Amino acid sequence: MPDISRIDARGPRFAASVTAVLLLVATLLSLVGISTRAAPGFTAYQPLTGDSFSPSYPAVGQASVLERASDPGFLLLLVVALLFVWGVAAPRTAPWSVLYRRVVQPRLTPPTEFEDPRPPRFAQGVGLFVTAVGLLLHLAGVPWALPVAAAMAFVAAFLNAVFGLCLGCQLYLVLQRAGLLGRRGPTTA
Repeated sequence: MPDISRIDARGPRFAASVTAVLLLVATLLSLVGISTRAAPGFTAYQPLTGDSFSPSYPAVGQASVLERASDPGFLLLLVVALLFVWGVAAPRTAPWSVLYRRVVQPRLTPPTEFEDPRPPRFAQGVGLFVTAVGLLLHLAGVPWALPVAAAMAFVAAFLNAVFGLCLGCQLYLVLQRAGLLGRRGPTTA
């Protein structure tokens, strides 16, 4: 029976790859949705008097909450956020984890590198936080909140998928060293 206290290090990278693709599509959809659309009759900046300018009023601020919630970028980012929730709550049953273990991992050579599952799980929580903030701000009518949050999450997932650099994992380790998360390493007496 495999040791569940250690995971195949390739699993989180696989999950990050799939997540990066979903986040890229969510970013693109949010860029063409209502989040970035300017209100009719307004330009990026309109002169009031002399050299002063007034920012435009974005269409997302004029849309109803239902219209904001039905934006395709919002819906896809909501799905990604729910997948992050699943990854935090039950990482062994999360869809990308199951797909990796059942379909991808058997076709690969046996793993030679294992890692602690806590940092990738924390990284899922960081992804959830970033996407949730973007979703809530979008619902509140804040312009550009949705594409910025989706793009930030995409960059983090892309770095993990392509380069193996997990920003959430690095944050976990920094917080652990500071004594704010998890148990501290062995102390020398």
